[in-house]
Amino acid sequence: MLNTISGLYALADLKAAIEADPERWRPLVFTNGCFDLLHCGHVRYLNTARQCGRALVVGLNSDRSVMAIKPQPPGQPPRPIVPEDQRAEVLAALKSVDGVVVFPETTATATIEVLQPDVYVKGGDYRPETLPEAPAVLAYGGKIQLVDIEIPTSTSDIIRRILGQ
Repeated sequence: MLNTISGLYALADLKAAIEADPERWRPLVFTNGCFDLLHCGHVRYLNTARQCGRALVVGLNSDRSVMAIKPQPPGQPPRPIVPEDQRAEVLAALKSVDGVVVFPETTATATIEVLQPDVYVKGGDYRPETLPEAPAVLAYGGKIQLVDIEIPTSTSDIIRRILGQ
């Protein structure tokens, strides 16, 4: 399914597209996350990230990696709620997103090492020293940009509200 929807890429194909047309892609901005139950906070975050360069690529945690990093709280459904192919399609349809690549690891380090984005963007609730991807970004001379969270919403909070918890 990755190749049938515009904006969804396998990692090797995305790297080749960037190398073939750097004027379209660079400076490249990269961010990553689960993006399960996409909400307004996500949309505003991605719009802000897009302003940090010419093109925005979103690294999307695969279903397996989401399960590994988001343990199932008692009384709640396992995560992700939305399967990776659907999460990827929704992200790719956003105006601010130029490309989506699904990665199987629990961090985006390997994807970052391949794409070498000019700017790595994360939410302001992170710090460079808490980002597992930071050493990879800094190793090739990339920039880390933390952006303010405009709407403090989380998928976990939405799930708890739905369940009345």
